Amino acid sequence: MASINPYLTFKGNCEEAFLFYQSVFKTEIAYWGRFGDMPAEGGPPVPAEEANKIMHVCMPIGKNTSLMGSDSSDAFGHATIIGNNFSVSIDTESIEEADQLFNGLSAGGQITMPMNKTFWGAHFGMFTDKFGINWMVNFDESPMK
Repeated sequence: MASINPYLTFKGNCEEAFLFYQSVFKTEIAYWGRFGDMPAEGGPPVPAEEANKIMHVCMPIGKNTSLMGSDSSDAFGHATIIGNNFSVSIDTESIEEADQLFNGLSAGGQITMPMNKTFWGAHFGMFTDKFGINWMVNFDESPMK
């Protein structure tokens, strides 16, 4: 069965926001990843002014729920628009479930990142559905410890 987590996008102040959320929820941040940590893999280089921005952060806030987030990056064509700066992130139990949910929910919408294996060890994709809702679908092939 899939689980759902909120995913928030910020205009460069993701770290500040998550340090604040951490103080309120009284929990530990499970993962910080910065754009400068990404392997090159033939993509565009990360500009120096973007390198320290948060690519992904994950913080457990309940038994089966995490608050996740990132900074937007103009270098990758993703500008934050307040009011549309969140996604529903689905974590699945198999690649098949991930593909089924991705294909079903993205029908008639706009795919921004097709399902594919990522450098962080997941089968992952993103899209905006036909109703304008942003989604992320993820299966961790190598779950973070």
